[in-house]
Amino acid sequence: MSLRHSYTVIAPLYDALLATAATGVRAASLGQLPRKSGLHILINGIGSGLDLPHLPPGQIYTGLDLTAAMLNRAKPRIGGLRVNLVQGDSLALPFASEHFDHAVLHLILAIVPDSSACLRETARVLKPGGSVLILDKFLKPGETAWVRRTLNLVSQHIVTRLDVVFEEVLSHVPELKLERDVPVLAGGWFRSIRLVKNF
Repeated sequence: MSLRHSYTVIAPLYDALLATAATGVRAASLGQLPRKSGLHILINGIGSGLDLPHLPPGQIYTGLDLTAAMLNRAKPRIGGLRVNLVQGDSLALPFASEHFDHAVLHLILAIVPDSSACLRETARVLKPGGSVLILDKFLKPGETAWVRRTLNLVSQHIVTRLDVVFEEVLSHVPELKLERDVPVLAGGWFRSIRLVKNF
């Protein structure tokens, strides 16, 4: 089953599964976005728009998702924000290089089939000095986690991957520098991460 198909099917259930569980950590992560107005910010993998209520006003947002079903669910959450919704692939972003001032990757790196390609593409479209805010579940380097790895054999084909090691992903994108890495949920399985693109 492709990601496009599975996320089209689960779109109506997505909010019920995730809306409450991650509200606080989403808000805390997005609180790191600058308040200077007029910045171009990419929400890569916007899904049903659960980040939208926590975004600072005055910016120009582009929300990208693979499925029209998710984008349709995001529309009612836009409110007074300036948001352009785009259907596209996080592994091949339809934007020019160095287009965005900042980027948000909430619960997307552990979903896409190639996490490094997703992060590389995000870095490509980011201006030097721009930040990437990440919120997702990652294994620690060398962590056995045999239950998660076993479940991953099925889950990676349906909804999400459970075997992503962030340090391995970042090693393929040397232009991004780690500035913040904080455990936030499930005993540190979920982490809030901030990266900055080198000048």
